[in-house]
Amino acid sequence: MKPSELKAMTIDELTQKEQDLRKELFNLRFQQATGEIENPMRLHTVKKDIARTLTIKSEKLKAGR
Repeated sequence: MKPSELKAMTIDELTQKEQDLRKELFNLRFQQATGEIENPMRLHTVKKDIARTLTIKSEKLKAGR
């Protein structure tokens, strides 16, 4: 997901997106442990998306003060 797409979201939407990404990461880790993962690079991408989401959310919270 691009940072510009995340910047357009509200804080509530970012929180929901973070939760969704964390659930996906859990499922991917479970698939990796059982050997069923189709795209191992997706783990890396999801981790980066979580970090981007948290960064944008933090920036918005600081700007809102």
